Amino acid sequence: MNLENKELKELFELANKIGNQRYHKLTHQDFENYRKFDYWRYINGDYECGTTQESKDWVRDNSDWYCPICEHHYSEKGGKTIDHKLPRSQYPWLSMEFKNLWVICKVCNQDKGEMHWYEYEHYIFVHYPDLYLAVKAARPSQLLQSLND
Repeated sequence: MNLENKELKELFELANKIGNQRYHKLTHQDFENYRKFDYWRYINGDYECGTTQESKDWVRDNSDWYCPICEHHYSEKGGKTIDHKLPRSQYPWLSMEFKNLWVICKVCNQDKGEMHWYEYEHYIFVHYPDLYLAVKAARPSQLLQSLND
């Protein structure tokens, strides 16, 4: 299925349909992966970019000085955070899929919250149209396609 030619509303409906079907079939391993993310990110403490050396290294290797959404220096926007492009509350089986993670500033992460990716794209398009191309460029196309497989 070609996802590139669909409107945001269609993509959001499709993702919800597929996500809901998969969510009802969660396995024990899915929940283990969900918990593994918490351990990977927070051994001791509650720091947004993780407290394990592995998570800190991942953040260092997968970010630079600027948020890929708003393009502000992280220090100007509350620091760096690890975010799931597809929220783990809706897609717990993708919680340790590193293609689903990105480093964004705290303010952008709070704006995104638990929105599904296409819902977030629509939100950005309506409220911050000048940021839309950056968000669209970060679209997790392979992950979204995998939902359909």
